[in-house]
Amino acid sequence: MSKILFVMTGVDHWTLADGTKHPTGFWAEEAVAPYEAFKAAGHEVVVATPGGVVPTVDAGSLAPEVNGGQEGADRIAAMLASIDEIKNPIKLEDARPAEYDAVFYPGGHGPMEDLAVNATSGRLLTDTLRSGTPLGVVCHGPAALLAATDTDGTNAFAGRKVAAFSNAEETQAGLADRAKWLLETRLVEAGVDVRVGEPWAPHVVVDGNLVTGQNPASSAPLAAELLKKLA
Repeated sequence: MSKILFVMTGVDHWTLADGTKHPTGFWAEEAVAPYEAFKAAGHEVVVATPGGVVPTVDAGSLAPEVNGGQEGADRIAAMLASIDEIKNPIKLEDARPAEYDAVFYPGGHGPMEDLAVNATSGRLLTDTLRSGTPLGVVCHGPAALLAATDTDGTNAFAGRKVAAFSNAEETQAGLADRAKWLLETRLVEAGVDVRVGEPWAPHVVVDGNLVTGQNPASSAPLAAELLKKLA
């Protein structure tokens, strides 16, 4: 049995360019699908958030239209409610990467607000990447990579191949023109080699111990790739 650290956003909003606080948090499928896969394989999951706050689910991620209908929405809501680890997170500040066999970052717009500028998370990501420990990051989770900077100011993920929520998807979701910044653009500016797939289709990129996914549909395929590295 392996021990997997889920690093999740601790905020319930994303501040837009005009100062409006857009309600958000983590995206349900991106936490639930990997959690189910990891637990089914017999692994232990520990959730960490900044300050140890209980993470907020993005209400939009529980809607029938993003879960294949009402039955799917009901299933994911029930599964989410059953995950005790999400209700009892540890403080991110107390998490020690060496104690875990893999690290996983789900998305939602929340990480754009807090993890993108969280130095503790940035150090954890850098240490995990360089240790060779399997590291999975999906959708808006790669916003956290922006905080993984070295002492010389360069990004620890510069030159690494990464999938992340694309500018096209943000535009189609209706928030691109209201955002302070766009994830794909900011990652490219940091020197990350962003590999963009078709909008909303599963798209997973594997680069050494780093496994990344573009969108919610990529979360289950990403979990499968991460499990291969734990086998």
